[in-house]
Amino acid sequence: MSAALRRPTESGQHLRQVLFFIPAPLPVLGVVALMVGGRLSSPGWTILLAGSVAVASLLLALMVQPTPLPEGLSAEASVRRSLHRFRQISTLRIALALTPVAVGAGAAIAGGGLLPLLVALCLAWPQLVLAAPTFFTITRARRAMEAWGTRAYLWAALAQPAPVEWPFVTALAARYRTWQQEREHRNESSASGASSAAEAPDRGSEAETGYALDDSGLPDRVAVSSEEARAEPSRIIPGFPGGSGNTATTPRPVPRQPRSNRRKGPASRSGGNRPKAKN
Repeated sequence: MSAALRRPTESGQHLRQVLFFIPAPLPVLGVVALMVGGRLSSPGWTILLAGSVAVASLLLALMVQPTPLPEGLSAEASVRRSLHRFRQISTLRIALALTPVAVGAGAAIAGGGLLPLLVALCLAWPQLVLAAPTFFTITRARRAMEAWGTRAYLWAALAQPAPVEWPFVTALAARYRTWQQEREHRNESSASGASSAAEAPDRGSEAETGYALDDSGLPDRVAVSSEEARAEPSRIIPGFPGGSGNTATTPRPVPRQPRSNRRKGPASRSGGNRPKAKN
Protein backbone atom coordinates (compact mmCIF):
# COMPACT_ATOMS: atom_id res chain seq x y z
CA MET A 1 0.00 0.00 0.00
CA SER A 2 2.82 2.43 0.81
CA ALA A 3 4.51 1.68 -2.50
CA ALA A 4 1.24 2.29 -4.34
CA LEU A 5 0.80 5.62 -2.54
CA ARG A 6 4.29 6.78 -3.54
CA ARG A 7 3.93 5.62 -7.12
CA PRO A 8 4.42 8.61 -9.50
CA THR A 9 1.77 7.51 -12.00
CA GLU A 10 -1.82 8.43 -12.81
CA SER A 11 -3.14 5.36 -11.00
CA GLY A 12 -1.19 6.35 -7.88
CA GLN A 13 -2.61 9.86 -8.12
CA HIS A 14 -6.18 8.49 -8.27
CA LEU A 15 -5.49 6.24 -5.28
CA ARG A 16 -4.12 9.15 -3.23
CA GLN A 17 -7.19 11.20 -4.08
CA VAL A 18 -9.55 8.45 -2.89
CA LEU A 19 -7.61 7.72 0.31
CA PHE A 20 -7.60 11.42 1.18
CA PHE A 21 -11.42 11.49 1.39
CA ILE A 22 -11.78 8.29 3.45
CA PRO A 23 -11.21 9.98 6.86
CA ALA A 24 -13.16 13.10 5.78
CA PRO A 25 -16.46 12.02 7.50
CA LEU A 26 -14.76 11.58 10.88
CA PRO A 27 -14.55 15.32 11.71
CA VAL A 28 -18.21 15.65 10.67
CA LEU A 29 -19.11 12.83 13.03
CA GLY A 30 -17.26 14.49 15.92
CA VAL A 31 -18.91 17.88 15.37
CA VAL A 32 -22.41 16.36 15.13
CA ALA A 33 -21.79 14.27 18.26
CA LEU A 34 -20.95 17.44 20.18
CA MET A 35 -24.02 19.21 18.86
CA VAL A 36 -26.49 16.44 19.77
CA GLY A 37 -24.82 15.62 23.10
CA GLY A 38 -23.77 12.09 22.13
CA ARG A 39 -27.30 10.68 21.91
CA LEU A 40 -28.05 7.88 19.40
CA SER A 41 -31.86 7.81 19.30
CA SER A 42 -33.53 9.84 16.58
CA PRO A 43 -36.96 9.97 14.94
CA GLY A 44 -37.71 7.36 12.29
CA TRP A 45 -38.16 9.81 9.42
CA THR A 46 -34.61 11.13 9.85
CA ILE A 47 -33.21 7.59 9.70
CA LEU A 48 -35.32 6.81 6.63
CA LEU A 49 -34.17 10.01 4.90
CA ALA A 50 -30.48 9.37 5.47
CA GLY A 51 -30.76 5.68 4.55
CA SER A 52 -32.68 6.31 1.34
CA VAL A 53 -30.17 8.90 0.11
CA ALA A 54 -27.26 6.58 0.94
CA VAL A 55 -28.84 3.61 -0.91
CA ALA A 56 -29.63 5.76 -3.95
CA SER A 57 -26.08 7.09 -4.16
CA LEU A 58 -24.69 3.56 -3.80
CA LEU A 59 -26.83 2.20 -6.63
CA LEU A 60 -25.96 5.18 -8.82
CA ALA A 61 -22.24 4.66 -8.19
CA LEU A 62 -22.58 1.01 -9.22
CA MET A 63 -24.49 1.78 -12.39
CA VAL A 64 -22.74 4.87 -13.68
CA GLN A 65 -19.95 4.22 -16.19
CA PRO A 66 -17.91 6.31 -18.64
CA THR A 67 -19.45 7.07 -22.02
CA PRO A 68 -18.13 5.16 -25.08
CA LEU A 69 -15.31 6.62 -27.11
CA PRO A 70 -16.11 7.94 -30.61
CA GLU A 71 -14.99 5.98 -33.65
CA GLY A 72 -11.88 6.73 -35.65
CA LEU A 73 -9.63 7.88 -32.80
CA SER A 74 -5.88 7.42 -32.95
CA ALA A 75 -3.96 5.69 -30.18
CA GLU A 76 -2.73 8.98 -28.67
CA ALA A 77 -6.20 10.52 -28.73
CA SER A 78 -7.67 7.35 -27.21
CA VAL A 79 -5.16 7.50 -24.34
CA ARG A 80 -5.98 11.13 -23.58
CA ARG A 81 -9.75 10.72 -23.72
CA SER A 82 -9.72 7.50 -21.73
CA LEU A 83 -7.76 9.11 -18.93
CA HIS A 84 -9.99 12.20 -18.94
CA ARG A 85 -13.20 10.17 -18.73
CA PHE A 86 -11.83 7.94 -16.00
CA ARG A 87 -10.98 11.07 -13.98
CA GLN A 88 -14.50 12.36 -14.42
CA ILE A 89 -16.10 9.11 -13.28
CA SER A 90 -13.78 8.88 -10.24
CA THR A 91 -14.63 12.44 -9.18
CA LEU A 92 -18.35 11.71 -9.59
CA ARG A 93 -18.13 8.62 -7.41
CA ILE A 94 -16.30 10.53 -4.67
CA ALA A 95 -19.02 13.20 -4.73
CA LEU A 96 -21.73 10.52 -4.58
CA ALA A 97 -20.00 9.01 -1.54
CA LEU A 98 -19.84 12.33 0.33
CA THR A 99 -23.44 13.31 -0.41
CA PRO A 100 -25.04 10.85 2.11
CA VAL A 101 -22.63 12.12 4.78
CA ALA A 102 -23.92 15.67 4.39
CA VAL A 103 -27.56 14.54 4.34
CA GLY A 104 -27.04 12.24 7.34
CA ALA A 105 -25.40 15.04 9.34
CA GLY A 106 -28.34 17.36 8.68
CA ALA A 107 -30.86 14.63 9.60
CA ALA A 108 -28.97 13.82 12.80
CA ILE A 109 -28.94 17.46 13.89
CA ALA A 110 -32.65 17.79 13.08
CA GLY A 111 -33.54 14.58 14.97
CA GLY A 112 -31.18 15.11 17.89
CA GLY A 113 -29.40 11.74 17.53
CA LEU A 114 -26.43 10.17 15.75
CA LEU A 115 -28.24 7.18 14.25
CA PRO A 116 -29.05 8.79 10.84
CA LEU A 117 -25.42 9.81 10.36
CA LEU A 118 -24.14 6.35 11.32
CA VAL A 119 -26.45 4.72 8.78
CA ALA A 120 -25.24 7.11 6.09
CA LEU A 121 -21.61 6.41 6.95
CA CYS A 122 -22.11 2.64 6.72
CA LEU A 123 -23.36 3.01 3.15
CA ALA A 124 -21.04 5.86 2.09
CA TRP A 125 -17.64 4.40 2.92
CA PRO A 126 -18.00 1.36 0.60
CA GLN A 127 -18.69 3.73 -2.30
CA LEU A 128 -15.14 5.05 -2.08
CA VAL A 129 -13.91 1.57 -3.01
CA LEU A 130 -15.70 1.93 -6.34
CA ALA A 131 -13.81 5.18 -6.98
CA ALA A 132 -10.40 3.59 -6.32
CA PRO A 133 -8.40 2.44 -9.37
CA THR A 134 -8.75 -1.29 -8.69
CA PHE A 135 -8.66 -4.05 -11.31
CA PHE A 136 -12.44 -4.48 -11.22
CA THR A 137 -13.13 -0.75 -11.60
CA ILE A 138 -10.62 -0.23 -14.42
CA THR A 139 -11.83 -3.27 -16.35
CA ARG A 140 -15.48 -2.17 -16.21
CA ALA A 141 -14.57 1.36 -17.24
CA ARG A 142 -12.50 0.11 -20.20
CA ARG A 143 -15.30 -2.13 -21.44
CA ALA A 144 -17.78 0.73 -21.22
CA MET A 145 -15.48 2.95 -23.27
CA GLU A 146 -15.05 0.27 -25.95
CA ALA A 147 -18.80 -0.20 -26.47
CA TRP A 148 -18.68 1.42 -29.96
CA GLY A 149 -15.68 -0.55 -31.16
CA THR A 150 -12.94 1.99 -30.43
CA ARG A 151 -10.12 0.56 -28.39
CA ALA A 152 -9.53 2.34 -25.09
CA TYR A 153 -5.92 2.33 -23.88
CA LEU A 154 -6.91 2.93 -20.28
CA TRP A 155 -4.15 0.83 -18.71
CA ALA A 156 -1.53 2.70 -20.72
CA ALA A 157 -3.12 6.01 -19.73
CA LEU A 158 -3.03 5.14 -16.01
CA ALA A 159 0.63 4.10 -16.32
CA GLN A 160 1.69 7.57 -17.47
CA PRO A 161 3.92 9.54 -15.06
CA ALA A 162 2.28 12.06 -12.73
CA PRO A 163 3.54 14.15 -9.79
CA VAL A 164 3.06 12.81 -6.27
CA GLU A 165 0.44 15.21 -4.91
CA TRP A 166 -2.32 15.14 -2.31
CA PRO A 167 -5.56 17.10 -2.69
CA PHE A 168 -5.48 20.47 -0.91
CA VAL A 169 -2.42 19.49 1.17
CA THR A 170 0.15 19.94 -1.60
CA ALA A 171 -1.26 23.33 -2.61
CA LEU A 172 -1.32 24.58 0.99
CA ALA A 173 2.24 23.37 1.58
CA ALA A 174 3.44 25.17 -1.57
CA ARG A 175 1.77 28.40 -0.46
CA TYR A 176 3.34 28.10 3.00
CA ARG A 177 6.81 27.59 1.51
CA THR A 178 6.33 30.61 -0.76
CA TRP A 179 5.22 32.76 2.20
CA GLN A 180 8.20 31.58 4.27
CA GLN A 181 10.66 32.42 1.47
CA GLU A 182 9.15 35.90 1.06
CA ARG A 183 9.39 36.46 4.81
CA GLU A 184 13.07 35.45 4.86
CA HIS A 185 13.75 37.73 1.90
CA ARG A 186 12.11 40.67 3.69
CA ASN A 187 14.13 39.98 6.85
CA GLU A 188 17.38 39.85 4.86
CA SER A 189 16.51 43.10 3.10
CA SER A 190 15.76 44.87 6.38
CA ALA A 191 18.98 43.54 7.95
CA SER A 192 21.09 44.71 4.99
CA GLY A 193 19.44 48.14 5.13
CA ALA A 194 20.20 48.48 8.84
CA SER A 195 23.85 47.46 8.35
CA SER A 196 24.33 49.94 5.49
CA ALA A 197 22.83 52.71 7.63
CA ALA A 198 25.20 51.85 10.49
CA GLU A 199 28.27 51.88 8.20
CA ALA A 200 27.50 55.41 6.92
CA PRO A 201 26.52 57.56 9.96
CA ASP A 202 27.85 60.83 8.44
CA ARG A 203 25.89 60.55 5.21
CA GLY A 204 23.51 63.31 6.31
CA SER A 205 26.35 65.78 6.97
CA GLU A 206 27.88 64.99 3.59
CA ALA A 207 24.57 65.70 1.90
CA GLU A 208 24.27 69.05 3.69
CA THR A 209 27.83 70.32 3.05
CA GLY A 210 28.36 68.75 -0.36
CA TYR A 211 31.70 67.13 0.63
CA ALA A 212 32.96 64.69 3.23
CA LEU A 213 34.74 65.74 6.41
CA ASP A 214 37.81 64.09 7.86
CA ASP A 215 38.67 63.46 11.53
CA SER A 216 39.87 67.03 12.16
CA GLY A 217 36.68 68.56 10.84
CA LEU A 218 38.29 69.92 7.64
CA PRO A 219 36.97 69.20 4.16
CA ASP A 220 38.76 66.73 1.88
CA ARG A 221 39.95 69.50 -0.46
CA VAL A 222 41.79 71.20 2.45
CA ALA A 223 42.92 68.19 4.46
CA VAL A 224 46.19 66.48 3.53
CA SER A 225 46.70 62.80 2.99
CA SER A 226 47.85 60.46 5.70
CA GLU A 227 51.33 60.24 4.20
CA GLU A 228 52.03 63.99 4.39
CA ALA A 229 52.37 66.03 7.55
CA ARG A 230 49.09 67.63 8.45
CA ALA A 231 49.31 71.44 8.46
CA GLU A 232 47.79 73.53 11.17
CA PRO A 233 44.75 75.67 10.28
CA SER A 234 46.67 78.82 11.20
CA ARG A 235 49.26 78.08 8.52
CA ILE A 236 46.66 77.56 5.83
CA ILE A 237 44.35 80.46 6.66
CA PRO A 238 46.03 83.53 8.20
CA GLY A 239 44.50 84.62 11.46
CA PHE A 240 42.69 81.26 11.95
CA PRO A 241 42.81 80.31 15.66
CA GLY A 242 44.00 76.95 16.75
CA GLY A 243 47.75 77.19 16.17
CA SER A 244 50.43 76.08 18.57
CA GLY A 245 51.06 77.97 21.81
CA ASN A 246 54.42 79.35 20.62
CA THR A 247 53.01 80.91 17.47
CA ALA A 248 52.35 84.63 17.77
CA THR A 249 48.86 85.71 16.99
CA THR A 250 49.47 89.51 17.09
CA PRO A 251 48.51 91.41 13.97
CA ARG A 252 51.29 92.33 11.53
CA PRO A 253 52.25 96.08 11.11
CA VAL A 254 50.93 97.61 7.94
CA PRO A 255 53.79 99.29 5.98
CA ARG A 256 53.18 102.90 5.06
CA GLN A 257 54.23 104.64 1.89
CA PRO A 258 57.19 107.13 1.98
CA ARG A 259 56.31 110.78 2.54
CA SER A 260 57.75 111.83 -0.77
CA ASN A 261 55.44 109.52 -2.65
CA ARG A 262 52.40 110.66 -0.81
CA ARG A 263 49.88 112.69 -2.76
CA LYS A 264 50.18 116.39 -2.29
CA GLY A 265 47.29 118.38 -0.98
CA PRO A 266 45.96 121.55 -2.48
CA ALA A 267 48.18 123.75 -0.23
CA SER A 268 51.41 122.28 -1.61
CA ARG A 269 50.58 123.00 -5.22
CA SER A 270 52.55 125.67 -7.02
CA GLY A 271 50.61 128.85 -7.20
CA GLY A 272 48.04 127.67 -4.92
CA ASN A 273 47.73 130.96 -3.07
CA ARG A 274 47.43 133.00 -6.24
CA PRO A 275 43.95 134.36 -6.72
CA LYS A 276 42.07 133.50 -9.82
CA ALA A 277 41.76 136.05 -12.55
CA LYS A 278 38.45 137.68 -12.99
CA ASN A 279 36.80 137.98 -16.33
